[in-house]
Amino acid sequence: MKLNLNRPLAFFDLETTGVNVGVDRIVEIAILKAMPDGSELIKTLRINPEMPIPLQSSLIHGIYDEHVANEPTFKMAAQEVADFIGDADLAGYNSNRFDIPVLLEEFLRAGVDFDMGDRKFVDVQNIFHQMEQRTLKAAYKFYCDKDIINAHSAEADITATYHVLLAQIEKYKDVDFEDKQGNISKPVINDVDALHTFTNMNKPVDFAGRMVFNDNNEEIFNFGKHKGKTVEQVFDLEPSYYAWMKQGDFPLYTKKKLSEIWERWNKKKEQLKLEKQQQQKQQQEQQPGTQPKPAASPAKTPVPNFKQQNPVKKEKPAVAVTNDMLEQLKMKFGK
Repeated sequence: MKLNLNRPLAFFDLETTGVNVGVDRIVEIAILKAMPDGSELIKTLRINPEMPIPLQSSLIHGIYDEHVANEPTFKMAAQEVADFIGDADLAGYNSNRFDIPVLLEEFLRAGVDFDMGDRKFVDVQNIFHQMEQRTLKAAYKFYCDKDIINAHSAEADITATYHVLLAQIEKYKDVDFEDKQGNISKPVINDVDALHTFTNMNKPVDFAGRMVFNDNNEEIFNFGKHKGKTVEQVFDLEPSYYAWMKQGDFPLYTKKKLSEIWERWNKKKEQLKLEKQQQQKQQQEQQPGTQPKPAASPAKTPVPNFKQQNPVKKEKPAVAVTNDMLEQLKMKFGK
């Protein structure tokens, strides 16, 4: 059976120093690139993680410090990996929760901008868990009736994953699936877009699952005290939460997506502020009596009007009293 592809689908698997997405590093990466014409390309690289490989991890994948001491670091191999994947969609086993987040962390550390915007990603484990709910070894036995030889080597695992997906498509092409809301569909078909939708039920924003999309396609927090709230709503209520996450022990890709939402939120705030100022200006211009009054002219210093004042009477000079004047007074008053 051949996958129905419009562009390549890159199956990849990582062996790492541990399972902490933000801290642990790749020690081996294997990529099987399924091409639209049915051909397959495989690339496998050992990577020096620049840190000791814990014994418990080495016991699982068989890769010890001495095996990678002379291998290139991921920063040295990052561009080669990115070029090999090219514009391919991504697929893997538990890849949405682990392999993709770890790969993105390594690309960011190496300074390689690996664009995820237009890619589809198919997690074969999600098909298996939702349809049968079991491990890669069990899936390979169940679907292909084979045992994995060299299990936990990256190349053996991705080859098994690839063949499991082919068998799943064949097995479930006419099988009904009922979701939690009671909707019935036939989701497992030979189409990457449909498989992308079915294997990304939680619609992650950052792949580590700290943020997911809700039914309205809004980013919401998926952990902690703000679980279920939209990211922008939390920024409105508690903007310091952004700084706390940026300084915290979160994966770099989680912080990158958080910063993108923060920048978008700030642009919205600035736009709303400008619109509010313009509305206030228009209201002032439309309402009568709101124009600024001209400044009053300064008061003039009053000039005294001397013409309106009562003129000062001039006193006549005193006249000496004579005997004739005394005689006239006596005659007038009879004395």
